[in-house]
Amino acid sequence: MPETRPVERDSVTTSEAEIRRQRDYYAATAEQYDTAHVMPGDEHAIALEYVAGLARAVRATSILDVGAGTGRGIRMLRAIDPGLDVIGIEPVAELRAVGERAGLSIADGDGTRLPYRDGSIDFVISTGVLHHVRNPRVVVHEMCRVARLGVLISDSNRFGQGRPLGRYLKLGLHRCGLWDTYQYLRTRGRVFMESEGDGVFYSYSVYDSLHDVARWADRSFVIPTSAPGAHLAGALLTSPAAMLVGLREPRVGWAGRSAPEEP
Repeated sequence: MPETRPVERDSVTTSEAEIRRQRDYYAATAEQYDTAHVMPGDEHAIALEYVAGLARAVRATSILDVGAGTGRGIRMLRAIDPGLDVIGIEPVAELRAVGERAGLSIADGDGTRLPYRDGSIDFVISTGVLHHVRNPRVVVHEMCRVARLGVLISDSNRFGQGRPLGRYLKLGLHRCGLWDTYQYLRTRGRVFMESEGDGVFYSYSVYDSLHDVARWADRSFVIPTSAPGAHLAGALLTSPAAMLVGLREPRVGWAGRSAPEEP
């Protein structure tokens, strides 16, 4: 069975100042967070609907939401399927407090060091988290380590954003190994960007994590969560947001069937 390779946490230097800056942003906006960031039918709501269905398909009963915020994912998944045991982990106390007032128990911690045993949780998810992480590979590795049956990442896709020519240019720079250099020059060495509506964030695409998830999974795929146009590249060059899914087939009682092969 394929496994993920260990990821060195020092492979990309993470600025403590950037982390603190983002956490301060969440602390200051916690009370208004759901109003500003959560909309019915948005890309993460679509992804959470998929999570519930995929959990049933692989007979998962436990789900961990990494970077749970105020607990939006926990609430929605429990409403869809009350039989699911859904837990969350979140490093910002002010966001956890909002969830706790709604009766949710959200653990203190972050995705770079998940306090759970290998393969101890059926499904591990993150929604809108990895574009706030300088080195998302560390978090993805931890998610795969803890997951037993499934991993789902709902996030941005930079290759599906901007004007058509710009999308091809971004993809070309990425495939030539020049994207990080371009981003360094573009941000004048800061690497991160900042906005009033989202705080500190980095250039990210769920496709950046595809290789690591695919190494862990028996099967992996990307689904657009914002409407794409018709294009041979599918979600890659058309969808500003997407969800990446990795699944390991349960070894007992799996009801999957292979599609017939053409002669």
